[in-house]
Amino acid sequence: MILAVTGGKGGVGKSTVAYNLAAELDELERADSRGSFSNPNAGSVVVDGDLGMADLPSSHGPDLHDVLADRADPHEAVREDGPVTLVPCGRTLAGARSTDLQALTDVFAALERTYRWVIVDSPAGLHADVGLPLAAADAAVLVTTPEGAALADALRVRALARELDAGLCRVVLNRAGPNSATGAAADRFGAPVVAIPESEPLATAQAHGQPLRDIAPDTPAKHSLEALADAAYSCSSV
Repeated sequence: MILAVTGGKGGVGKSTVAYNLAAELDELERADSRGSFSNPNAGSVVVDGDLGMADLPSSHGPDLHDVLADRADPHEAVREDGPVTLVPCGRTLAGARSTDLQALTDVFAALERTYRWVIVDSPAGLHADVGLPLAAADAAVLVTTPEGAALADALRVRALARELDAGLCRVVLNRAGPNSATGAAADRFGAPVVAIPESEPLATAQAHGQPLRDIAPDTPAKHSLEALADAAYSCSSV
């Protein structure tokens, strides 16, 4: 399953959600036995799909820039030595300029033959590198914060997802306060909402390249991420 984690505004927490969603899906798969599945592949991989502003942990070796410039195979760029399996993206302007965006769909398809979930950490906005992951995805998770500007931008991405026939699995209302109107957000987006409360442990975990479940497993934010993963595990998109 290809799952695009997207949002209209930068800084709303897409990368944090994508990274932790992968960790929670892996844990669900380890713990769950919901019968047999047609897809024999297992586990998740997060693709840092922000070609110009990569945000997920990186290390030496081929990255998504290399793959999209036909300098490496998709599986050569996979890092399986951390808490979450990743395909990192390069951080140079020259690398971004050398990429063939149209090859993204083939990269996702190649990874899907090995991994059960391909989670794409999409860039912000409405550019082509946002539309391509949405067009290739089986479903999307739309991340926003309660602020008006973030909600307005997220609604534009919701409209783009509809145009591209990308089903919406969940809307994530990140850094939600106690008075955040999740019901009103669900009505505006036409999809169920998962609220993730403001969480210092979550920010600390992301800064250290760790899933929240590994450092603060009994926190409200962790329970919200677990609920998001449970929804994605058996996603019925809208």
